[in-house]
Amino acid sequence: MVEERIINNFNGKLEKFIAGFVKDQSAVQDILQDALLKIYIAYPNLKNKEKLTSWVYQITRNTIYDHFRKKQNDVPLFDLPNDPSEAPSLNHELLDCIKPFVKQLPEKYKDALLQTDLGGLSQKQYAKKIGLSYSGAKSIVQRARIKLKALFNECCQIESDKYGQIMSYHHKKACGCSK
Repeated sequence: MVEERIINNFNGKLEKFIAGFVKDQSAVQDILQDALLKIYIAYPNLKNKEKLTSWVYQITRNTIYDHFRKKQNDVPLFDLPNDPSEAPSLNHELLDCIKPFVKQLPEKYKDALLQTDLGGLSQKQYAKKIGLSYSGAKSIVQRARIKLKALFNECCQIESDKYGQIMSYHHKKACGCSK
């Protein structure tokens, strides 16, 4: 059966991919099983079989996001592990490119991203830390993300999914972040 071959081909790769975002091995296994089940069930409805790999990773990313939503009701834009060798995500590959852009942001936006998306605080924790309402903190983080994306888009053409996960990129011009 095609679905079983797909699952067998992606099983190990997806486990490593998930482990780049989730440190708890039992959670990695739970997420992997959920993602594989979703892939198995949804495969017959896949219209463009040529995009199988990106589709499989998209389902897996969404399952990881579901895990974080259940856990903390606040999903960071760049939830990256400390060890770069553990993260097979393009988001991680581009982290070194993003840092110089973050430094260009006005102080309140830079601080918001450094503490939440890049620092690991949830937006609720950030709001409490700076003495702001949750909705106020969410607004600051959202504006910071928009400003960061605008700076980044001047340098690179990026394709991302609806959750902000980067699917592919290429440099438009020399901007100091080429690898």
